[in-house]
Amino acid sequence: MRNPHNEPLEVDHLDGAPEKNASPERRCILSGVHGPRDGLIRLALSPDGVLAPDVLARAPGRGAWIAVNRAELEKAIANNKIKGALARAFKGVPVTVPADLPERIEAALLRALTERLGLALRAGQLLMGTDRIADAARAGTVQWLGHASDAGADGVSKLAQAWRVGEDREGSGLAGQILPLDRAALSVALGRDNVVHLALIDADAATRVAMLLGRLMHFTGHAASAGSKDFGADATMVDNDQAGSADVKNDDFDVKDAEFR
Repeated sequence: MRNPHNEPLEVDHLDGAPEKNASPERRCILSGVHGPRDGLIRLALSPDGVLAPDVLARAPGRGAWIAVNRAELEKAIANNKIKGALARAFKGVPVTVPADLPERIEAALLRALTERLGLALRAGQLLMGTDRIADAARAGTVQWLGHASDAGADGVSKLAQAWRVGEDREGSGLAGQILPLDRAALSVALGRDNVVHLALIDADAATRVAMLLGRLMHFTGHAASAGSKDFGADATMVDNDQAGSADVKNDDFDVKDAEFR
């Protein structure tokens, strides 16, 4: 009997709203922590047996999931803990772990984020420019607010205030997210000049971006802004002791799209 196709992460549903049902749970092979798959990172094998990041969960075959950050992954590679975990996850299939796997994962997460922002821009869901964002924020249409890592404090503060006014949440601490990209990197990624401030006016697009950004920030060890809007998209990890008797397994399904992202 043929296994059903493995669902891509919710963020990859480009048309229509994201799935409303809770994301299936997966278990981290290194920490034992488990939570919604949208908050973990999937690893898969290339045809020649090299471990590769599969951040949109598109690669065919058995996968291994991790919830650790980059420093923890580097430690697991250095002390060879990852070898035993991978042997169990891939049922003894030979696995080659590239020395730069943490770097590859971070690059894949960053690429997924910038590509999602680019999609939102082409769909007319992404605003740029201080005045334009401020007007939309005061009108209550901004769903997500982000800033380049080298954005000026005054601009960040003024847009946050406009957003709080539009949301009728003055005094709440609601604020935009400082991105792990400076204005030069954002400008290159989006094909625009001097991109410093960004705003999404579509709730579904905001949820997708927030999820991708949350995974990137977790992996790189950066905390999300305390005042960021809660979209309910970031996975909440729980320890095995708190998880009850749920049997969480790595998936072993075929998918049509074998492109690693």
